[in-house]
Amino acid sequence: MNSARSWLVFAGAVFAYLIGVTQRTSFGVLTVDATERFQVNAAAISTVAVLQIVVYAALQIPVGLLVDRVGSKTLIIVGALIMATGQAVLAISPNLGVAITGRILVGMGDAATFISVIRLLPNWFSGRLLPQLSQWVGAIGQFGQLLAAVPFAVFLHLAGWQPALLVASGASVLAAAVVAVMVRRGEPPLATRPVPTSGTLTQLRKTLERPGTQLGFWSHWVGGTVPTLISIMWGYPFLTAGLGYRVGTAATVFSMLVVGSVVTGPVIGFLVARYPLRRSNLVLALVAMIFAIWSIVLLWPGTPPIGLVIALFVAIGTGGPGSLIGFDLARTFNPGHALGSASGIVNVGGFFGGFVSMLAIGMVLDVMDAARVASGAASQLYALASFRIAFLVPFVVVGIGVVGLLHARHRTRRRMFEEEGIEIAPLWVALFRSRASRRLAAED
Repeated sequence: MNSARSWLVFAGAVFAYLIGVTQRTSFGVLTVDATERFQVNAAAISTVAVLQIVVYAALQIPVGLLVDRVGSKTLIIVGALIMATGQAVLAISPNLGVAITGRILVGMGDAATFISVIRLLPNWFSGRLLPQLSQWVGAIGQFGQLLAAVPFAVFLHLAGWQPALLVASGASVLAAAVVAVMVRRGEPPLATRPVPTSGTLTQLRKTLERPGTQLGFWSHWVGGTVPTLISIMWGYPFLTAGLGYRVGTAATVFSMLVVGSVVTGPVIGFLVARYPLRRSNLVLALVAMIFAIWSIVLLWPGTPPIGLVIALFVAIGTGGPGSLIGFDLARTFNPGHALGSASGIVNVGGFFGGFVSMLAIGMVLDVMDAARVASGAASQLYALASFRIAFLVPFVVVGIGVVGLLHARHRTRRRMFEEEGIEIAPLWVALFRSRASRRLAAED
């Protein structure tokens, strides 16, 4: 545990995840080009990304069950090769139907990657380092967004659709080779036991019923919805078509998602390890910050200043590490043999919220443009005014997630008290008690 070999395995697995994130988010860079290439509207083009994420989300629980049986290495390699195939199909797609097939393959391969990497960690690391490594996986993986936003976007505009996507396909083949050489399954912790084949559905039901699993799901929903819809679909069109930024400027601002994730990821990992009973409060605080800044951007008269837009993208980037807290919650409240399935359930949260938001935003943009044309104005599908209305959708979707989180947290804390005698006071009460204790200690 925590050996030099552990870090080598970690590096190989995380490299595959980084490339996977690049493939996942590359369509956001392609959105405007795809609209013109296939001559479709915003709702149709959003369907491409939505189906990708639907497939990703739908496979999380099966992948979680499968990784507990066949191991992480096999699934990561297979996932990388499927993503390579998907990007190659998209490269040669003559119409939207074939493009959808390509992105569905990307979603299938992507689904096998992150859960497998997370499931691998307890086999090689232990102690307080473990929850921090989950954040490091997320933070390093987000550099994949940077690869999609900068070199991929630049190469796309220089070389064109097909060469750019074929190079992206080759990157996943490389990732599969790296994993084949560097990654090993490792030995599971002593408490971990394989799930009996005959008890799979029963075990899945028990995992779903645990309030801690549900708390992880809603935490991932609340933290991951906005980063998902912005990084995969609507962030880049908002910058280029909505705000009118040039490719270089848009790529720079888009990369602030990575800055927000990388800078805050290790800090969040430390706070999670230091204050394990306040993890849900941390998720809520991060999301409150994101929506406070987003509200200012949407309400700004005229075009918001670039500094404010940069602050928004940095803030949205923090939602990724925030969503990863859900996996730590699943690890805490589930036995070792159920970690794969529990992680799969959790990982559905943010992506479900994301694809609902992506599709609804595309529909709102179409409605706004139709109204504009009906009034006699020229069509402007990605107008800033339309984005101001369409971007209200995530406020509703995440709001639903907050309600679910608070309900699951209440049930989780009640079970902790009943089974372990641990009582968790509301945060304001805990802060008041802590301040009173310090005052008494100072007086003594």
